Amino acid sequence: MANAPMSGAYFIILLCVSDLVSGQTHYSIPEELELGAFVGNIAEDLALNVWELSARKFRLVPDESKQCMEVNPESGILFVHDRIDREQICGQSSTCSLNFQIALDNPLEIHPVAVEILDVNDNSPRFPKSEFTLQINELIAPGARFPLESALDPDVGTNTVSTYQVSPNEHFGLKVQTRSDGSNSAELLLKKYLDREKQASFQLVLTAIDAGIPQRSGTTRVMITVVDVNDNAPVFDNEMYRASVDENVAKGTLVTKINAVDLDEGMNAELTYSFTSHASQKIRELFTLDPATGEIRVQGVLDFEESSVYELDVEAVDSGLAGMVGHAKVIVRLTDMNDNAPDLDVTLVSSTVREDAPPGTVIALISVTDLDSGEYGEVQCQVPVQLPFKLQKSLRNHYKLVTKAILDRETVPIYNISISAWDRGNPPLSTNKTVLVSVTDINDNAPRFTQSSYNVYLMENNTPGSSIFAVTALDPDLGYNGEVSYSVLANPLQEMSAPAYVSINSRNGNIYARRSFDYEQLKHFQFKVHAQDNGSPPLSSATMVNVIILDQNDNVLVVVSPLTWNSSGSVEIAPQIVYAGYLVNKVIATDADSGQNARLSYHLLDTTHPGLFTVGLYSGEIRATRNLRDEDLTRQRIVLCVKDNGQPSLSSTVTIFFSILSNVTKKSLEPSHQPRTLEYLSDINRYLIIILGSASFLFLIIIIFLVILKCKQDRNIAEDDSSAVCCYNQRNSDNAFIRRPAANEQLKYSGPDQAESYRYAVCLSPESSKSDFLFLKPCHPTLPFTDPTIPDSNA
Repeated sequence: MANAPMSGAYFIILLCVSDLVSGQTHYSIPEELELGAFVGNIAEDLALNVWELSARKFRLVPDESKQCMEVNPESGILFVHDRIDREQICGQSSTCSLNFQIALDNPLEIHPVAVEILDVNDNSPRFPKSEFTLQINELIAPGARFPLESALDPDVGTNTVSTYQVSPNEHFGLKVQTRSDGSNSAELLLKKYLDREKQASFQLVLTAIDAGIPQRSGTTRVMITVVDVNDNAPVFDNEMYRASVDENVAKGTLVTKINAVDLDEGMNAELTYSFTSHASQKIRELFTLDPATGEIRVQGVLDFEESSVYELDVEAVDSGLAGMVGHAKVIVRLTDMNDNAPDLDVTLVSSTVREDAPPGTVIALISVTDLDSGEYGEVQCQVPVQLPFKLQKSLRNHYKLVTKAILDRETVPIYNISISAWDRGNPPLSTNKTVLVSVTDINDNAPRFTQSSYNVYLMENNTPGSSIFAVTALDPDLGYNGEVSYSVLANPLQEMSAPAYVSINSRNGNIYARRSFDYEQLKHFQFKVHAQDNGSPPLSSATMVNVIILDQNDNVLVVVSPLTWNSSGSVEIAPQIVYAGYLVNKVIATDADSGQNARLSYHLLDTTHPGLFTVGLYSGEIRATRNLRDEDLTRQRIVLCVKDNGQPSLSSTVTIFFSILSNVTKKSLEPSHQPRTLEYLSDINRYLIIILGSASFLFLIIIIFLVILKCKQDRNIAEDDSSAVCCYNQRNSDNAFIRRPAANEQLKYSGPDQAESYRYAVCLSPESSKSDFLFLKPCHPTLPFTDPTIPDSNA
């Protein structure tokens, strides 16, 4: 025993091997070494100088292995620092190593170190229980084997359980077998028939032994009871029972009842029914078997589609000490019921379709299935008939969803197509699925104006550039197809094209006036507005816009009679012909406006002798209220105001001076039988006619002279045209000029004392060119010119 420490140290030295494998230092030590046991000299194995270990901080890098190992920083010796239990560190692993690192500074060096822990036989085999019980029928033949519990040994390799032994006896032996994982198991082998009357029980000792050095072992007791003979097994009425039940029947429904008979008596004849070990867990969940009555009932949900037939293995065990068993089979067939609705599988080919897609365009592929069988599995499928879609059957239970008419996105942009499928059950089961299909737009709608034509009432003197109206064209298409642009089309029948009058905003249809309109020059014009979308190809439409210019009271009225100069005029009156109600004069005024704006009224503002004259409110007639007396002044003044009916009203003022002639001639009044209308032809009117006629005659002589002169100059040009017509026009201007006018052109003459212009139409006809006569027609500015195509009765 004194040499034991030396032999232990020698054993450690033999096991400690230091080598370098790919830069790693490797050691091997057995487990359970005492604390401080030498493992290896790392400094020597790494060829390090011992004297520099301390200076270079020779150390073990901290990790989990430092709990078991430690290194001397001065000598470089690795030794055991804590208890090493291989089973605790590595369990049943075949190899066990502790890996750590050795570090040095100046310069930094890291050296990996591996310490392999070798197993020692420090654990004995142990059985889970200290005693096991077996019951063996006395009729069992020799050679029968009975498995025994295996012993456990945490050691590995040869230190674990290697064999089993049983205490010596004449009836039983052991058969040891090696498993695929290398462990051993023991079975009890019957070598001789048992006789319960000779020996009713056996007590054996089972020993497990490992192969370690030294060997270790563990034991348990095996208690064997010999069971009395029960030599009659139960027998079922039928080897196979058949039953049928509807699927989805209620829980507790009786399926069938089994029955077995045992010829034994007493306890050996009392039977218990149960499912055999071959019955699956699913069978046990769906069916129950009453152990006393043998009734089989439903306890789960039976589904024909999951399984149409169930096979139940049942057994009857008597109550003898060694129970005898009888076996039978129960076949349960399920009857299919219509409990599954059809299943629709829809595969969209496209979730969008163009509105001009031809009929027959495929939208989706449909597959319909029904898990039921027979007529319950026959399925019909359809879509609503009012939709422009239909189903086409391609294969059995396969359909194509296609269009059956041309689509119109503007009417229905999105379709929710409900697909229905139903079986032939009673009642039938059905399934619905909805397919969402969007109709994409094409440019199939031209812009449409809200009205076929528009009437725009515009007050004259409008501000140029202001908005006068807005048109709107609606296009139900989408995107570019629905974007509308506006433009103005010229009217070739108008003298001035519409773009010169108005412009339009191409985006919103607002119409703007390019100029200020004058009712007296232009009362009406029309133009077309063109609307075009941005589709490809573009579509367009047009509407007519009638612009009606409304009159505004913007023209000052003009007094045309009597002749005035600087808003004043003079009239001579012969007193002997004046009486109460006598028409002294008539004021005539014109207004270029129309309607109420041209409705005139005359008002007396002031007079030299109040009460001597009255003025007709709308006629402008100035009448005497009484006969003139000698004491009346020889010069009377009347101030008149002429107003129109516009809003606001415009007016003009005229002053008329009446010169009362001396009663030097005592002309008698006209006979009473003469017409009363002769009183209007007063002396002053005669004088005016004479003066006007003289001036017109002089003017005519000048025109004739100029015409003859001009015609002589143009004789070489027009010598072959004997019917040529020469007409001349003199404008109302300080610098008059002569030009060749058109036939029947009007000539305008203005006297220096006249506020009103008179125009004369001077025409030289072929006949007049021969006779050198000119015909002049006076034209008042408020009266229309005479149509040259209509002969004048006064010509």
